[in-house]
Parts: sequence; structure tokens; C-alpha cells
Amino acid sequence: MVQFIQAQNIGLAYLEEKFNLQQAKNEAFFPEWLDNLPGITDLEKQELDKIKSHFLRLAKYPPLSEETVKLVVLSPLLNLAGFYDEPFFMRSEQSIEISAEDKGEVIRGRIDVLVIQEEFWLLVIESKRSSFSLLEAIPQALTYMLANPHPEKAVFGCVTNGSEFIFLKFIQENISQYALSDQFTLLKRKNELYEVLSILKNLSQTLS
Repeated sequence: MVQFIQAQNIGLAYLEEKFNLQQAKNEAFFPEWLDNLPGITDLEKQELDKIKSHFLRLAKYPPLSEETVKLVVLSPLLNLAGFYDEPFFMRSEQSIEISAEDKGEVIRGRIDVLVIQEEFWLLVIESKRSSFSLLEAIPQALTYMLANPHPEKAVFGCVTNGSEFIFLKFIQENISQYALSDQFTLLKRKNELYEVLSILKNLSQTLS
């Protein structure tokens, strides 16, 4: 009998056991968040300062829902990075199902935001309410990345709760490997959305 599991209940230990998932240790595996990042214009910095200010003001009046995070933070960032332009196409609440080789368990879930080009998955984004830990969002995003219908292609990801961001890269070849960026936060005096947008712009340019 098949057992259905929700993606939000999956942990890294499960993915490591069932899908032989491994974390890459070599920085060369994920240079897209580190190397040759594009600059941020003064106008973009002004917009990013507004995004930070709006989010932190709203965060004073919890709870801050996942939908608010998408509206106030995620949507304007994707727009500034160029993901609303050609050749990209956005899908929201994309349903997935994935099973391990033993077929005894099927994982179900919905991707918050999926960026595609033609039929290829490029960027998987998982957003959470402001009180949610990204440690719980990472295995959920990796589960969705495992469902990529073109496993020969690298797929990138981002998890955010509005105040924190982590980027991911996943490649499923002979073994399934992933890597994480550093964590960026809005809780520092320096606006780390500058770095977040720079990485998103680099991914946009790399994937277009």
C-alpha cells in the first residue's frame, strides 16, 4: 500500500536515505552565488531599501503570512532581477509528486514559485511566513528540485521567510548533489538585499 507524505514534513535525513542526496563541499559546485556578480544601480538600491523598510514595518504587527512575504518582498525582487521578462515564464502553486525507488512512499507538495524556460525548470522558490525557520524550508525545496522532469539539467532554488534568504543549486546526475549559499538577512544595518538581488540577476543572466 502506497503511503503519501507531504513535502513540508520531509527532512534532510529522509532525502539522504531515500534519494542518496549529498551536500557538495566544493565551492566550485555553486559559483553562481559568488563569482562575477553584476552590480546594483543606485535606483535599484533605492527600491531595495523600500522593500526592506516595508517588510520590517509590517513585521512589527505579526503574524506576517506567507502571502504577504510573496507580495512585499519576493515579487518585487523577481521583477528587478528580470524573471518576469522573456524568456522566462512563472508558475505558482505547481503540484508535484515524487517517489523513491522502492515506490512504497509518494511525496506530494506544491511549489510556491517555479520559473521555467520552455519546459525546463530553472528556479524553484519556497517562501514561508516570517516566523518560519529556513532550516525547515531547505529540505522542502530540495524535494521539489528532485521532481525536476529534466534531471540532466541543473536547477537553482531560493528559500525565504521575508527577512532571510538562502540560495540552492541542485544537480541530479550519477548522484544527487546540492549546495547552499550563505544566509542573507534583513536584520543587519547593511541592506543584504543588495547581495540577494545581485545573485538573482546573475541567475537570470546565466539562465536566459
